[in-house]
Amino acid sequence: MTDALPTLKEADALRADIYRLFATLLRQAPDIDLLNWLAELDIEQDGSRLAECWQALAEAAAGTEASVADPERLQRAHFRHLVGVIQGEVVPYASWYRNGELMEAALVALRQDLRALGFERSEHTHDPEDHLAALCEVMAMLIDSASHEQAYFFSQHLAPWAASCFADLGQVDTAFYAALGQLGSAFMESEEARLSIDVGHTPVRIVEH
Repeated sequence: MTDALPTLKEADALRADIYRLFATLLRQAPDIDLLNWLAELDIEQDGSRLAECWQALAEAAAGTEASVADPERLQRAHFRHLVGVIQGEVVPYASWYRNGELMEAALVALRQDLRALGFERSEHTHDPEDHLAALCEVMAMLIDSASHEQAYFFSQHLAPWAASCFADLGQVDTAFYAALGQLGSAFMESEEARLSIDVGHTPVRIVEH
C-alpha cells in the first residue's frame, strides 16, 4: 500500500516549513515557544546571504543576553508594522504592491487561480486572499503535494512583489521584524532563482473550468 502523499525531498520539506513559518510570523506575533525555538536554531554558516539572515533572525529572537525577546513588545510591534488602525507601516497585500490599491486586479486574478486549484477561503479569516501570509500558506501546500503548479503560482502571485514587501519590512525599527523582512526578501529571491528554471518547463498550467 502506497502513501497518499508523495514523499518530499528534504530540501522541499524544508521549503514548505519556511513558507509556513513566514505565514505564522506575518499573521501574528511569535509566542515565547516560537521565540525560544528560533533563538536556538543552529545555522550552518556557508557565507550565503540566507545564512546571514537566518542568523540575524535567531539573534533577534534571542533578544538580550538576559532573556529572549519580549512577546508583548513584539505583539505591539506586529500591530504597528503589519496591521495598524487603518493600515500598518507595511501593507502585505499583492494588490497594494502591484496595483496601488487594496482589492484590485491582482486579487481578482489570484482568486481565479485559487478556485482552479481547489483552494477555498477559510471562514475564520477576515483578510483578503492576497495577504502575503495566505500566499505563503498556499505555496507550502503546493510543495507538500509536490504540485507541478508551484513554479507557475510563484511566478504569477509572489515573484512580482513579495521580495519588495519583505524588503520594506526589513527597514522597520524593530530588530525582530527587520530581520524577518530581510530573511523573507533573501528567501524570495532564492525561490525565484530556483523556480524560474521550472516555470518555463511546467507541463500543466492553471486552467479554470
